[in-house]
Amino acid sequence: MSDHSALPRRTDRVASGLAACLPALHRALERRVAREYHVPKPPEAQLALLRYVEGHDGATVREAAEALQMKPNNVSALVSLLTEQGELERRQDGADKRVAHLHLTATSRRRIAEVRELEAGVLAEALRALTDGELDALGSALSALGSLERAVRDGG
Repeated sequence: MSDHSALPRRTDRVASGLAACLPALHRALERRVAREYHVPKPPEAQLALLRYVEGHDGATVREAAEALQMKPNNVSALVSLLTEQGELERRQDGADKRVAHLHLTATSRRRIAEVRELEAGVLAEALRALTDGELDALGSALSALGSLERAVRDGG
């Protein structure tokens, strides 16, 4: 067997494993958080927008739509809904009144922090059940997973 044919098989095996494991891990984490958090979880699109604005305070609807790979009119509808719910603030641009900048409300910031803390706690509890070798392997993989996420997001 040549080294040339081993790499594609190894890549396929890792891809298949990740495709099976990551969604299952995400669902398990979401279920635990949903059971333990006092506020019902918003739909994924709303969460994605809130998380984007958290990391890009003052972003516009167009910027959020591009980053989330969504249609601007869909993001605009989410912004309207989240504004009505008190999760987002829309502030008019000083130079161009047609442009609005998005900001999280204090309530939204608090809830996101609470959920992140709960997620980290659930994961920390699960990580304590792993062997030292498994924990080391996961720690070593974090950078590679970040690179993988960017490659998938950017299409390469």
